[in-house]
Amino acid sequence: MTLALYDTMARAKRPFEPRDPKRVTLYVCGPTVYNYAHIGNFRPVVVFDLLFRVLRAIYGEEAVLYAANVTDVDDKINRKAAEEGVPISVITNRYLDAYNADAAALGALRPSFQPRVTDTMDAIVGMIGRLVEKGAAYAAEGHVLFSTGAYADYGKLSRKPLDDLIAGARVDVAPYKNDPRDFVLWKPSKPGEPEWESPWGPGRPGWHIECSAMIEEALGLPIDIHGGGEDLIFPHHENEMAQGVCAGHSHEYARYWLHNGFLNMADEKMSKSLGNVALAHELRQRYPGEALRWALLVGHYRAPLEWTAELIEQAKTSLDRLYGALRRAADVEPSTRQPSVKVIDALHDDLNTPRAMAELFALATRLETAKGEARAEVKGQLLASGRLLGFLGADPEAWFQGGDADLKAKVEELISARQAARAAKNWPEADRIRAELAALSVEVMDGPAGATWRIKEQA
Repeated sequence: MTLALYDTMARAKRPFEPRDPKRVTLYVCGPTVYNYAHIGNFRPVVVFDLLFRVLRAIYGEEAVLYAANVTDVDDKINRKAAEEGVPISVITNRYLDAYNADAAALGALRPSFQPRVTDTMDAIVGMIGRLVEKGAAYAAEGHVLFSTGAYADYGKLSRKPLDDLIAGARVDVAPYKNDPRDFVLWKPSKPGEPEWESPWGPGRPGWHIECSAMIEEALGLPIDIHGGGEDLIFPHHENEMAQGVCAGHSHEYARYWLHNGFLNMADEKMSKSLGNVALAHELRQRYPGEALRWALLVGHYRAPLEWTAELIEQAKTSLDRLYGALRRAADVEPSTRQPSVKVIDALHDDLNTPRAMAELFALATRLETAKGEARAEVKGQLLASGRLLGFLGADPEAWFQGGDADLKAKVEELISARQAARAAKNWPEADRIRAELAALSVEVMDGPAGATWRIKEQA
């Protein structure tokens, strides 16, 4: 089945056809690094990591170039640095390291490029200069603004009426704008804030120009796929496309636009400004990263997803089922490294993860009942399919025992002591040790070959 993706511009699924199959380009808007990222920030990370994996499987790992930017100068970053009395790089390096650690824990591959605004300043200034030269931008009172009237198709991506476009252009409402829809490309820094030199005076870039310049420098324009959350369609992606086209890419900016739905908590979009956030780095102290990834992918990426404790528990239970089948087939050597055709077809149908996950369960069921060579093939398909989705990378025994080495050593010591008590028929002591293990959320399973154990599900 040919890969088909839902293109926001077309409002329809389209067969994916890259400009050059030997150089497939993907760009996704990344984090603004001023604090720990909440789990909602990681929905696009996980969704587009899955797309990255699918593209690599189709075109080859070396053929796919994926850039996810980092905004490392911003009002929030400046305030945080001023509060701590440190350069902004101290803040941004701290939280970028945390962000990358969280992303890795959720199974996200590192993008090919992770460009930072502060490293792209020359390219940003250069693109603004081209826009001014072409009459698509103008200087006013120390600012440079993009003239939305220079782009006849402004509003084409978001399909918003003029009144909504004006209402949405709520950033930097000022008398020096020629049109209320015009947006800032360059602005003066406030006293004490970081600044960079430019032909229009010292200052720093506006938000939208950063991505266009980073795409152009890291991947070259036009690109095949531009992704991000649906909240970025307007104004960010609309403005990106307008300035990118007017800066000299009149034929095309991105061939496909993909947007994921919101992650909601209590019927509201998860947002730091609303205070309804669950921080990823805290969640992964309580749950395996794979369970968080499963929870983020269990619904179709374009649909909204309600984030609840039950969702994570269900994700962990689902993975327990798959890892359980693999553990019971530990003596089977896989005879293939190819994913199931049904999993591939599901993912090629606009990343239909619910259908792909259903096939993982079907494979696990077949693994429990198959015999001989058929069992070896099914195990290989299950492992390869899971890993295409970013799952089943752990050792099954380790999955059920958790990753805490100190806890594992303590549990093994207690189980050994319990076995000795049972051998001595000291039942009160054996029961006491079992209760101590239960207090550690450890479930002991006695069998003919001895005792095995696992960490019980989170309550």
